Amino acid sequence: MVGVSDQAKRENKISIAESLSEESKRQRDGIENIGAFGMRTGESDLIFFQGILPEINGEVKGLETTEEQIEMCLDRLELMLENRNASLDDVMKVEVQLADTDAASAVDPAYESRFDNVAFPPRTVVGVCSLPGGADVQLDVIAAKE
Repeated sequence: MVGVSDQAKRENKISIAESLSEESKRQRDGIENIGAFGMRTGESDLIFFQGILPEINGEVKGLETTEEQIEMCLDRLELMLENRNASLDDVMKVEVQLADTDAASAVDPAYESRFDNVAFPPRTVVGVCSLPGGADVQLDVIAAKE
């Protein structure tokens, strides 16, 4: 049986693998970034994007219409994918978080227009109480470079 002092010592130790990306390390270091989301963890063909907000030059555009915010989020997603040598073809799942579930009808046209040349990835639309920066829309995306 493990002694209390040995168990307490183990619980106080946190190991951080060196293979984790800088974005993931930044997530643990603080919440200076809106939402404090990491963008990718580890070495894999999977790419995780969390907390994609309607943001331009670091400013969340929460006063724009829901339609405009969705378009901004999708613009950011495309740029983030390009930065990792991926494209919308590589998207495997999208979660759309809406502060106003009545705005769910605004999601379809934007989604269909962006994924018109590729197979629609599975999508979940969920209602949330609030989003960082007063945004109405936020995306979480899983992509895979195959």
